[in-house]
Amino acid sequence: MTLTEWLIFFLVIQVIHCLGTWKLYVKAGRKAWEAAVPVYNAVILTKIINRPWWWTILLFIPVINVIMFPVFWVETIRSFGKNSTTDTFLVILTLGFYIYYINYTQDVTYIQDRDLKPKTSTGEWVSSIVFAVVAATIVHTYFMQPYTIPTPSLERTLLVGDYLFVSKFHYGARTPMTAVSFPMVHDTIPVIKTKSYLSRPQYPYFRLPGFQDIKRNDIVVFSWPTDTVSKFYVQTDKNYYKPIDKKSNYVKRCVGLPGDTLSVVDGYVHINGKKNDLPDRAKLQFSYDVVSKGQGFNPRFLKERYKISEKIYRTGENTYVFLSISDEALEKFKKHPNVAKITRRIAAKGVTDGSFPQHKNYDWNVDNFGPLYIPKAGTSTPITIENIPLYKRLIEVYEGSEIGIANKITTNGNQVLLNGEPITSYTFKQDYYWMMGDNRHDSLDARAFGFTPFNHVVGKPVFIWMSLDPSASGFNKIRWERLFTTVSGSGEPKSYLYFFLAALAIWIGYSQYRKRKKAA
Repeated sequence: MTLTEWLIFFLVIQVIHCLGTWKLYVKAGRKAWEAAVPVYNAVILTKIINRPWWWTILLFIPVINVIMFPVFWVETIRSFGKNSTTDTFLVILTLGFYIYYINYTQDVTYIQDRDLKPKTSTGEWVSSIVFAVVAATIVHTYFMQPYTIPTPSLERTLLVGDYLFVSKFHYGARTPMTAVSFPMVHDTIPVIKTKSYLSRPQYPYFRLPGFQDIKRNDIVVFSWPTDTVSKFYVQTDKNYYKPIDKKSNYVKRCVGLPGDTLSVVDGYVHINGKKNDLPDRAKLQFSYDVVSKGQGFNPRFLKERYKISEKIYRTGENTYVFLSISDEALEKFKKHPNVAKITRRIAAKGVTDGSFPQHKNYDWNVDNFGPLYIPKAGTSTPITIENIPLYKRLIEVYEGSEIGIANKITTNGNQVLLNGEPITSYTFKQDYYWMMGDNRHDSLDARAFGFTPFNHVVGKPVFIWMSLDPSASGFNKIRWERLFTTVSGSGEPKSYLYFFLAALAIWIGYSQYRKRKKAA
C-alpha cells in the first residue's frame, strides 16, 4: 500500500472508531467530538480505560498494534461493566464491532474507579503473557533478533549449529512491512506449521537511522531476495509470493559495496581490479580433487584431525572430491599418508554453470565471474542492450513491484525501454550489495541470486550465545569454546561466558535483595 492508501485507511479506521464509541465517550464524561480526532481520541481513550497514555504509542508500532487493538477493545467494554467471558470473546471475535452493539443498544454505566487487577488467576496469567509478548516483540523487531546458522557457507567463521544474536540497530532497524503477523515468529507458526502472516495489507518500507554503514567484509543477515518458497529450503512452490520482511533470512559476507566493480578470478574476489583482503577470522574454502594411494579416508578422523568437512564424494577407484577445505587445513592434509595428489577444482573461464544472471550472453561461473558494477543510490548507471540482463530484476522488482511501482523493461532492437520509453541510463533509488559465502563451492549466494537491495538488509550478527555440533551428542554437543564469542573482530574468538554468568549472578542477587527489602 502507498502512503496515500494508508492515509485513507487510517481515516476510515478513525471514522469506524468514532461511530462505534462516541456515546461511550459521553457516558465517561467526555465530549462526543473527542472520539473523532485522530490520535487525540486514543489518548482520551486511555484515560477512559484508566491506562497510561503511552499505550497510544503501541497502537502505531507495526505488529505490536495487532496485539494492542484487542487489548483496547476488551479494556473499553470492561470500563462499562461488560466483564463476562462471553463479552470478551464477542468483542475479539467481531474484531471490536461488538462495541457498536454496546454503544447503541445497551444502557451501560461508566465505572470510573474500575479495579484493574484481574479477578482470576487465568486473567492475571493472560495479562502477563500479553505484555511479555509485547515487550519481547519490540526487542525482537527493533533491537536484537536470535538467528540460527543452518548452512556451512561461512564455516570456520560461523558454524552450522551456531545461535546468534543479530543487531537490528547497527544498520538501522527495518520496521515491519507486513501489517498482520503472528508475533515472535518469521514466516511459519511452529507446531501447526502454517503461514504466520497475511500478505495484505503492507506498510510502506521504512528504516530507523543506524549508527554505521555496511562495511566491506561485514557479515550481514538479509532477506533472501529471490525467495519464492513458502518455507525455508522447500523448493516446491516456485511462484509463492512473500513480502520482503517474510522472506527467508540468509547470512553471508558482504564483499561488494555500492559503487564497486566486482569480479571473481579463480575463486578470489577482486574489487575495482584489486584482490579483496579478508579479515583474519575469514577462512576461504574450496573443493579439491584428491587421488589416494589405494586406501580410503575416514571422514570423522579427517574432521577431528584436519578440520575437513565430512562432505567427501568418491569419483573413481582411488579418486575423490573433497568439499570445503581451507588453506590452513589443506597444508595439514597434504601430509596425510594416503594422499597421493591434491588439485583445487576451478571452473574454467568461459564455461558457464548457470550463475547469475542466467543469460546466454554471460558465460560466468562460480570461480570466474564478472566484472559487474554494483549500483549505488542516486548514481546514474549506463543501461545498454548488453548489460540489461544484470539490472532488469533490480528495476522491475526491487525498484518496482515490491514497493508498488509498475516498472516494466522491454527491448526493441538495440534499445532498452522502461515502461515503453527508451532509456540509456537509470538512477537507482537504493544501494545494492554483493553477498558471498567463504565456502566458495558450497554456498548459495550472490553468484546464484544476484544483488541484495538495502531494503532487504536485516541486521548485523554480533555474538554467538550458543553453539551445538549436529554430529555430536550429550554434553559434547555443546561447543563450549564458542559460547558468548563475538562474530567480528580480529584474532581468535574470545568467550565472554564467565562475564555473562557473573553479570547474571549479580542481577539475581540484586533482584533478591530488592525483593526482601520491599517485603520488609
